[in-house]
Amino acid sequence: MAEPTIERLLRRDYLITISALTVLIALAWTYVASGAGLGMSAWDMTTLALFPHHNEHAAMGGMAMGAPQAWPPATWALMIAMWWVMMIAMMSPSAAPAILLYARVHRHSLAQGQIEAKLAPTGSFAAGYLLVWLAFSVSAASLQWLLVQTGLVSQLMLGSQNRWLSGALLIAAGLYQLSPLKGLCLEHCRSPTKFLTDNWRPGAGGAARLGILHGAYCVGCCWTLMALLFVGGVMNLFWIAALAILVLIEKVAPFGRVIARAAGLAFVAGGVWLLMQNP
Repeated sequence: MAEPTIERLLRRDYLITISALTVLIALAWTYVASGAGLGMSAWDMTTLALFPHHNEHAAMGGMAMGAPQAWPPATWALMIAMWWVMMIAMMSPSAAPAILLYARVHRHSLAQGQIEAKLAPTGSFAAGYLLVWLAFSVSAASLQWLLVQTGLVSQLMLGSQNRWLSGALLIAAGLYQLSPLKGLCLEHCRSPTKFLTDNWRPGAGGAARLGILHGAYCVGCCWTLMALLFVGGVMNLFWIAALAILVLIEKVAPFGRVIARAAGLAFVAGGVWLLMQNP
């Protein structure tokens, strides 16, 4: 017996979702690795140093950078795009289970005739999620501008030049990892089935709303981890990859909550150790 046309379309829609996520993540990582339009590849801005600010002057080759200049609109657009694509690269793998689950639930609802027979608006859910990270990227770029202007972050390498800043960010991130708010947001991110059940809305508008809400929980869960990019270097591939892996483990692994708290303790210890070092 031939498979109904709607079933073939729905299965194809699910496969398209998986393929689109894979391509999106691959393109985002490629863009980040190429340097995100900053004029040098990310590999040139990557160091194995645990705290790259120790080697900042060596990395700059003794060049005198002069006073930072105000960013023109094109630079603002470039920096916001850099942060946004980086967030897509880092966060999409951990968001994929929720996106794919949304597609599956919507497909099931269609098959049962519970909603109108339209292809699942999974793209609206993903778009809403990524829109929240765009808003975060505007804030991150603004913070980067401020830190560069004050000389706390290198204009060239986009990493901390000050151990007090590095230590403070590590301690702040560690304490947040141990906080009830982090736990609340992480619980929502780790339980996509419950999240969709409690907040489900039909249609493209409902999907976008769900995506925005899920993105808000995700930002609430991970914003201090993203701030640690200023410690290791915003374009330091080793720091980017390490934080992305940590986020994925926190949200997907059975022991993710334990890892989140262990990472928090490690961040606090690292920050305190750093602040106790001689200048």
